[in-house]
Amino acid sequence: VRQATNQIVMNCADIDIITASYAPEGDEEIHATGFNYQNEDEKVTLSFPSTLQTGTGTLKIDFVGELNDKMKGFYRSKYTTPSGEVRYAAVTQFEATDARRAFPCWDEPAIKATFDISLVVPKDRVALSNMNVIDRKPYPDDENLVEVKFARTPVMSTYLVAFVVGEYDFVETRSKDGVCVRVYTPVGKAEQGKFALEVAAKTLPFYKDYFNVPYPLPKIDLIAIADFAAGAMENWGLVTYRETALLIDPKNSCSSSRQWVALVVGHELAHQWFGNLVTMEWWTHLWLNEGFASWIEYLCVDHCFPEYDIWTQFVSADYTRAQELDALDNSHPIEVSVGHPSEVDEIFDAISYSKGASVIRMLHDYIGDKDFKRGMNMYLTKFQQKNAATEDLWESLENASGKPIAAVMSTWTKQMGFPLIYVEAEQVEDDRLLSLSQRKFCASGPYAGEDCPQWMVPITISTSEDPSQAKLKILMDKPEMSVVLKNVKPDQWVKLNLGTVGFYRTQYSSAMLESLLPGIRDLSLPPVDRLGLQNDLFSLARAGIISTVEVLKVMEAFVNEPNYTVWSDLSCNLGILSTLLSHTDFYEEIQEFVKDVFSPIGERLGWDPKPGEGHLDALLRGLVLGKLGKAGHKATLEEARRRFKDHVEGKQALSADLRSPVYLTVLKHGDGTTLDIMLKLHKQADMQEEKNRIERVLGATLLPELIQKVLTFALSVSYKDTGFVPGKTGVRFIAVHSHILYGSLWGWSLTSLWLLPVKFFLSPQPGRGATLPPPLLARLSVFLIFL
Repeated sequence: VRQATNQIVMNCADIDIITASYAPEGDEEIHATGFNYQNEDEKVTLSFPSTLQTGTGTLKIDFVGELNDKMKGFYRSKYTTPSGEVRYAAVTQFEATDARRAFPCWDEPAIKATFDISLVVPKDRVALSNMNVIDRKPYPDDENLVEVKFARTPVMSTYLVAFVVGEYDFVETRSKDGVCVRVYTPVGKAEQGKFALEVAAKTLPFYKDYFNVPYPLPKIDLIAIADFAAGAMENWGLVTYRETALLIDPKNSCSSSRQWVALVVGHELAHQWFGNLVTMEWWTHLWLNEGFASWIEYLCVDHCFPEYDIWTQFVSADYTRAQELDALDNSHPIEVSVGHPSEVDEIFDAISYSKGASVIRMLHDYIGDKDFKRGMNMYLTKFQQKNAATEDLWESLENASGKPIAAVMSTWTKQMGFPLIYVEAEQVEDDRLLSLSQRKFCASGPYAGEDCPQWMVPITISTSEDPSQAKLKILMDKPEMSVVLKNVKPDQWVKLNLGTVGFYRTQYSSAMLESLLPGIRDLSLPPVDRLGLQNDLFSLARAGIISTVEVLKVMEAFVNEPNYTVWSDLSCNLGILSTLLSHTDFYEEIQEFVKDVFSPIGERLGWDPKPGEGHLDALLRGLVLGKLGKAGHKATLEEARRRFKDHVEGKQALSADLRSPVYLTVLKHGDGTTLDIMLKLHKQADMQEEKNRIERVLGATLLPELIQKVLTFALSVSYKDTGFVPGKTGVRFIAVHSHILYGSLWGWSLTSLWLLPVKFFLSPQPGRGATLPPPLLARLSVFLIFL
């Protein structure tokens, strides 16, 4: 007690306090005489008959709470046993402000404490919390119960406290640093936890080395929760996941699912340092927490699985999606002031996650890896077990690099949007003179406002002499500037934004763009640069700044393209174009164009894996066959129908990587019988991944009466019984339909936010990629009307 008072105000929601007392150190207990609940503010005021004097003491509260069905706070999670019996686990989800639903507390990230947790649970249930078990003994009042006591936690924020009670199997190992790592799975599915276990065991030492700070707890548990609103949650030492973000079936999981699990595990374990050890001061700085973890998860996966070419996929999955949203007039800055805690949920969106990750990636490139790591170590060491703000990180990175980090980054975090860099070139003897200008890029067309925002833009420039190295690096800190590239021959091309790292779009003069096309055809331009070039052009066309015809001409230059992620982005953009042209006279023509573009690569890949193929070949095959099948390519359609028939009849099961494209193709061009078979497969599926796979394609059906059947199924009792919370399932499913119509199922990687329920676009929840902002929700509504 820092100031004498007769009241204590704390956070409390959905809790009834029975008694409360305060015992000053070495003095008599004072019992509270009144409890005044402020439900709207989720607070309670405890009133005492006499003044509590300054000094330390103990506050004791006896209370009753509800094991709710809201998927937040301390809640019940429904699951089905292998024998088909429905049961419940008790689990927690406290971020952002729901620890107060489990126990009265000061529920703010900066009010840190240690926690001593004991759980009284049925003796045949698994009980977990943040720390390791230090005692387990029979409960004196009931022989069917046991009391499980956990070690004291480090100083930590309330939103990271966690406990789980339920039936689980587990697999375990030790990292090379001696940390006990376990993955908890539904009973009978321990085998499905092995992939995540392998990733986690590799990831902990990687982060320890990268940050040069050891993992501070003796153990880490990763657990699959049946009913889970977010993608995953980084509770310190007990990370919770939805099943599809953690479980991998060696026989029935596709390559993209493995990649998704690896990324989510990498993301949540990064938080054990960046977020848990050092925590944001207030929710205003949430973007730093999530943006950083969304960037470093890729660094981690690239370390564990270099064959994934994951940084190219980052550009398609996070960078371009963030630009698409941030170009809208109703975007918001990365850093948003949060007043009332009820506002927190609004910023768990793709700007915080994907744009945040993209500007961190740009910053890392601008500083260089060596100085970036040094700055990170300074930051984590200085603020460990404390709280920090965005500016604290900038200060550490500035000290490590000697560069004006705070000045540069404030232009990216405190104002919304990003620039379009227009560039023209002129040959002056043996040199190339470039004229650059920056203006805010808007999806609605050229920026027309008077006071155009400006950015400090780290710009890299490469040439065809060495496409993989920057010939020049500059910081563009004014609206216009000229630069001279020495010794660039007239026949050499020049490209801005090497590696598509800078968070801006580029518009080239016609001559510069023309000179880049051979670099696409002969693949001398690196894959991530081919992707960025094409994506910029498509976005400029959508904004009405250039003609769509120019983009389609450039797309034809990709005839020799071998890279999965480049095809993925091409596919996404063609899907958007197809959607815009549907119900017009040009729809069939765009489908023919799609077939012409994708047929050569489809023929080269074929249907079955060839010796020596890897992860990216499997992803590409699924993408291309799905695109061709959806467009009605005759040979693809016939083969998909044949394989589907064999799969259903039990003659030859479809490989996991082929299921989505085959399901999509036969449904898009199928009848009521096909839909009935698909619904039957959904009912029979034991794996959540397979159920989701089927759910994501059901909206592809075209006949009005079948669309009605899909919608009815989405809202039916039988569908709700698959393990999702009643009342939430239907809207979740409708998102799937717009997903198909939007044409992006085969365009975005599985880090796509479309994997998550529409319910949570409206009522956002924490965890990786748990929400989309109103602009996409509005567009989603348009496509529902389309449907």
